[in-house]
Amino acid sequence: MADLADREGYIWMDGELTPWRESRVHVLTHGLHYGTSVFEGERAYGGRIFKLTEHTERLRRSAELMSFPLPFDTATLERATQEVVRVNGIQDGYVRPIAWLGSEDIGLSAEGARVHVAIATWSWPAVFGQEAQTRGIRLRTTQWTRMVGTMLPVKAKTAGVYATGVLARRESAQAGFEDVLILDHQGFVAEASGANLFLVERGRLVTPIADTFLDGITRAVVIELARGLGLEVAEERITRARLREADEVFLTGTAYEVQPVREIDDRAYPVGAISRRLVAAYQALVRG
Repeated sequence: MADLADREGYIWMDGELTPWRESRVHVLTHGLHYGTSVFEGERAYGGRIFKLTEHTERLRRSAELMSFPLPFDTATLERATQEVVRVNGIQDGYVRPIAWLGSEDIGLSAEGARVHVAIATWSWPAVFGQEAQTRGIRLRTTQWTRMVGTMLPVKAKTAGVYATGVLARRESAQAGFEDVLILDHQGFVAEASGANLFLVERGRLVTPIADTFLDGITRAVVIELARGLGLEVAEERITRARLREADEVFLTGTAYEVQPVREIDDRAYPVGAISRRLVAAYQALVRG
């Protein structure tokens, strides 16, 4: 991907559209030094942002969990998101709202820091390419684990929580894998670097209990789609041994959509009928 700082277009910042190349923050921004930022990942299909309200409300909840409520209400942020997608001419693309504490106070408590909000958007096709949805991707189990909720608010989509995924993803990329399998602090299966995980067992779907990681919006959509197709869905603790016995595995996320997995470590999985049905059902929904 080309340098995202150097392109045409506009970014919405603190209430107004700003030319893309002029959308800057200071090097002493609190969010840069201490991870005091929250963000969302949204997708536009045909110029329409999928689940916009759910994403916007989660952004606000994340900020509240990080103790810096946003200065804009949900309706204002939704209008801003739609405006920035329209003015940049995005049809199928990605949207990144972000909020952070600014450079007004560099102290840890940041009591004098202002809360800033920006929304950017750009064209972005399938994360792993279109072929990956039929062929599947490869994961590698990482040494890094998901943290417990008393260490950071795992229900917030905040920069600090994502550091684990960054470390794990860089490690897996160097080993030639597209993504990673992350376990929780007890050794149970949690998720991938930035996507939720499902496995298929004898015709039913099982997904880990979302108590050490973000309960994704796409995760909820896929659970609803699966039940609409007559599939049983359960949220349970999943051991690595149980994962190895699964019939199919796939990931879900706004960026990932529904992404089949063909290998975890040395265990191969087919891209089976249920994964294919859910890929098709999800695409029909978001593009409908």
